[in-house]
Amino acid sequence: MAEGRSAGGRRSAPTRRRPKLSELIVEDVKRQIVTEQLKPGDRLPGEAELIRLHGCSKGTVREALKGLEVEGLVVSRTGPGGGAWLARPTHEHASRALRNFLQFRHPDGHQIYALRRLIEPEVAVLAVGRLTPADFEALEANIALCTHEPVTEEEQRIQRIAEIDFHNVLADVCPNPIFGFLGRFLNELLRDVVVLKKVYLPERRQFGLNNVDYHRRLIDAFRREDAADVRRLMLEHMCDAEDHLDALEAEVARRFLLEPGSG
Repeated sequence: MAEGRSAGGRRSAPTRRRPKLSELIVEDVKRQIVTEQLKPGDRLPGEAELIRLHGCSKGTVREALKGLEVEGLVVSRTGPGGGAWLARPTHEHASRALRNFLQFRHPDGHQIYALRRLIEPEVAVLAVGRLTPADFEALEANIALCTHEPVTEEEQRIQRIAEIDFHNVLADVCPNPIFGFLGRFLNELLRDVVVLKKVYLPERRQFGLNNVDYHRRLIDAFRREDAADVRRLMLEHMCDAEDHLDALEAEVARRFLLEPGSG
């Protein structure tokens, strides 16, 4: 979209790029999914039918199908009996694209936690009464993994990631798909910060101890189905984790500046 100014200096109306025919076909398929309540596994019309419906070339149809496939909405097979079928995009498919977009904007812990402080307590409260015995078992196993003191850098990395994965269990049982997606997306964005910046390297045992303590108390509150206590604990946990991550990022930055050849 572009803007210009008229001869009198007034701002002209924005101009919009005319959509390609292949993009219109993509929009039409998406409209069908919504209006006709199509489901994963439903077959799309064949190439010849799409050409007839839209009055376009085979190349345009194939470009549209490729676009749908890249978005994770379609699976295509060639050869006899081939065609295109609707698919359910995975969380990872959507999350990866957003995380790649944000990597070039270099989000830090404060920016992630500004939203995480809002989302995580809501996700946790919505999970109250929905955790199965298998979910509780997964949460307990997660705590067990993080309880012992790490002795290698790899163990530190594994524990930092496991502490984040604890929250993914809650996001997966969240009945609100938007909150659930945002919760898991923020967890994965935080994981990228931890791994790519190697924030797990500075030794900060108290961070791990605090995470284990909050996770234990949260499990107890979930078992009691005490939503108010769950909300309170999760908000405290997010504030505490933000403080520790801030200190870790500062330590990593300090070490980088002290390294020979870092400028």
